[in-house]
Amino acid sequence: MPKLPSPAASFGGIGRAVRVSVASAAGFYPAAYLLDRPVLALYALFTPIAFGVLSPLPGSGSRRAGTVLRAAPAAAALIASGTVMAVTTWTAALGMLVVALSLTFGAACAPRLAGVIPGLQLCYILACFPPYAPATLPERLGGLALGAAVLCLGEVLLFPSPRRPSYAVRVADALDLAARTARVLLRAETVDSERARLLRTTGRELRFSRQPHGGRPTGAGRTDRALAHAGSAARRLLDQLATLGELPAAPADTASRNLLHGVAATCEETAGILRGDRPAGGAELIEEMTARFLDERGEPPEGGRARPYALLRRQSTLLTVAVSTVTVRTAAHLAAGAGRAVPGLPREQFWYARPSTARLWLVRIRGNLTPRSVVFQNAVRTALGLALARLVAGSLDLSHGFWVLLSVLTLARTTAVGTWSAVRSAAAGTLAGAVLAGALIIGAGDATEVYAGLLVPTMVVAFSVGPAGGPAWAQGLFTLVVSTAFAQIAPVTWRLAEARLVDVLTGSAIGLVCALLAWPAGARTELRRSVATLFRAAAPVVRETADAVAGRGAVPRGDRSKRPTTGPLWPALHHLRIAEAAYAQFRTEPAPRADDDGPDWLAALNYGSRVLTGAYWLPPARGVPGLPPEARRWVDTVARQVADAGLRAADLPPGGVDVRLAPLPAATSSDTTPGASSLLVDLEVWLHALASGPRHRHRSGPRGRRGRPGTRTTVVCRCTGRSGRLIARH
Repeated sequence: MPKLPSPAASFGGIGRAVRVSVASAAGFYPAAYLLDRPVLALYALFTPIAFGVLSPLPGSGSRRAGTVLRAAPAAAALIASGTVMAVTTWTAALGMLVVALSLTFGAACAPRLAGVIPGLQLCYILACFPPYAPATLPERLGGLALGAAVLCLGEVLLFPSPRRPSYAVRVADALDLAARTARVLLRAETVDSERARLLRTTGRELRFSRQPHGGRPTGAGRTDRALAHAGSAARRLLDQLATLGELPAAPADTASRNLLHGVAATCEETAGILRGDRPAGGAELIEEMTARFLDERGEPPEGGRARPYALLRRQSTLLTVAVSTVTVRTAAHLAAGAGRAVPGLPREQFWYARPSTARLWLVRIRGNLTPRSVVFQNAVRTALGLALARLVAGSLDLSHGFWVLLSVLTLARTTAVGTWSAVRSAAAGTLAGAVLAGALIIGAGDATEVYAGLLVPTMVVAFSVGPAGGPAWAQGLFTLVVSTAFAQIAPVTWRLAEARLVDVLTGSAIGLVCALLAWPAGARTELRRSVATLFRAAAPVVRETADAVAGRGAVPRGDRSKRPTTGPLWPALHHLRIAEAAYAQFRTEPAPRADDDGPDWLAALNYGSRVLTGAYWLPPARGVPGLPPEARRWVDTVARQVADAGLRAADLPPGGVDVRLAPLPAATSSDTTPGASSLLVDLEVWLHALASGPRHRHRSGPRGRRGRPGTRTTVVCRCTGRSGRLIARH
């Protein structure tokens, strides 16, 4: 047996263990002893286990109770269908295939319900096994209703969990920090290292990997999409404010100060919207202030002298802050359900604003109907494993064969290595549990009062220690639970423990076979492939965005919704979503080896996000001012360098990818209008952000007439034969 889990880890879940144990006993004992209804007792026992242990629901007690109540009708439908499909082994296996595939794939559209899917699958598993007894359906449904009712009461009354802040509140807190930082910049123009670190740390805390599973807004509906969009924009806003505060101070600039005031006020108002303290509104004010800032920036400076480069760069960075502020305000407006209109804003960025909920679900489903989607892979793997397990258990006529499927359901992992590790531990734990259960049955014999007295304490220990201790402790202790429970329903011998061991080993073998045959590498290989595809899809977006800035394919006056990058935008966005899903699963899988210098996949995803953000906002909406030939050549050269570097990085070369970005010609400031000069600096800031990162190398190059060195930036893509690394930063 593995090492016993620490007391802190075990007792951390004791409240949940007590709730589930009390709920199971409250339904099981009256049904078994007062009503003498073993079927009713069985379902009343397993319903709290299904939705309290097998499906550990997040959130407060009232929220968990609400989730169970919403899942109860679906559970009843699955019990009814399982009861009907149990007529033959083949029909039951076919039903298991359809149910598992539908439920697992459906989790991609409603991730908040993903937690109850194992419990729903257990409902079908219990009902689809012999005996084929449609007449017992009322008792089965009654047991479900009884178990769900007492579990809901236990969630509300016993050890209620404190309410945790929602994701919207977390974003609101981040925006409050952004507002305070903007006001600090108004006074001092720079921020100290401590505040810059706080900004970036707070932004990292908004990542979905830092949120509880049930609190992540990853659903297909408009509200979840808008909340996720607001969180992403808030993260980017905090990072940009830190970058702005670290830039050297520039000459006083009234336009920048006015825009910073608008950023601070908008962040405060948006935080109130996300908390529900303010009525939702659009981003018209900050949009108008940004437009005014662009107009003032395009006017000739006083005295006729060109603006210094330090001021232009600071203004460009502030513009990225304003753009992120507009984005987060608009996303909060959509999340609050105040309307679907986003006039004047990039249509592709807020594409989810107008479609109906059904259409958004269809987009999510269609986007994952590809063998390259880890959602699709997991659904197929799980469905085939459970269907095969039902077929084998029925064909071999295994006693208590539903334990075979339960083993597949609880032990299967997304990688063959992870499944093998779980199977080994589970086999050892089940063997130890079977020995103890056999000794208990031999010693107690037919004394049901012994089993009745041991059931609740055994469940409390199993449901608190098991989840913390891993598969070995979970399977071993659960073997004791089912043995003490079934000993009260029907006469048993020590062979019950033997049947449990055989069923778990059979299910483990089936799960291992499926893990070996169906995408055994899990998300690791898929993440590598999807990131490479993302780089290739982003290259044309970079080139076309630069073309729009240079005046080729310009946006019609006053029509910001028609972007010149509409063509390659959608493929890039689709591949970004696929890569993000692969990364989310990758983070849940055990790494084959510890490697602190391993692939930085999150940086690659940030690269794709930064490319799309620039494509949405960088091309001007009011026509492109004329650029001299030298400036156009620079735009072509630098855009080609960044795009080609991304294409080469997609191949994940072992030595990485080096790109030497040409410096912005110094003569452009005198040969172009102030607006065109500022736009070129905007493009320069964006392209350098795409090509540089936390591990870039700066090498001295020819210095421009402005005194800025040419920069040799390395887009690192280190490859160790199994994984790659793109170093990119926004």
